Amino acid sequence: MRNLFTLLKSLGLVAVLASGGLLVSGLPTQAANPLELNFGLFGPRYDGRVAECERALPTITSQFQEKESTFWNSSLTITAYGRIHETAFRPWQSDNIPRRYCTADVMLSDGKVRTVHYAIVEDGGFAGFGQGVEWCVTGLDRNWAYNPSCKSARP
Repeated sequence: MRNLFTLLKSLGLVAVLASGGLLVSGLPTQAANPLELNFGLFGPRYDGRVAECERALPTITSQFQEKESTFWNSSLTITAYGRIHETAFRPWQSDNIPRRYCTADVMLSDGKVRTVHYAIVEDGGFAGFGQGVEWCVTGLDRNWAYNPSCKSARP
């Protein structure tokens, strides 16, 4: 086979055969039939029903404690919340995933008061089921996921 290819190459027939293959494959194409169209595939339908800011607090408390103990070997926990308020609801176009942005003050077990910025996301839970919560405690974003000062966790 190798000898055949070198023979064809020396005769210049490789280019001729390649161009002939292109001509053969240039048959006319046809439009997609109805079954090949994106039949029945519709975009996401969001209702815009996102929980109030207070509903996410137990989730933030448990996830914060788990993150601190598992990844940072810390015994910090959230002990109390204050000044809970919404900062934005669907701040971008209406076609985006609905989110409610909130901010609150948190009292930690070390006695310090910090700010937590969080978003409640429609269909943002595990595998798109239920509402998910994305949060960041200012000054404790140790892996810099929302750096600087949790700016990326805000609208």
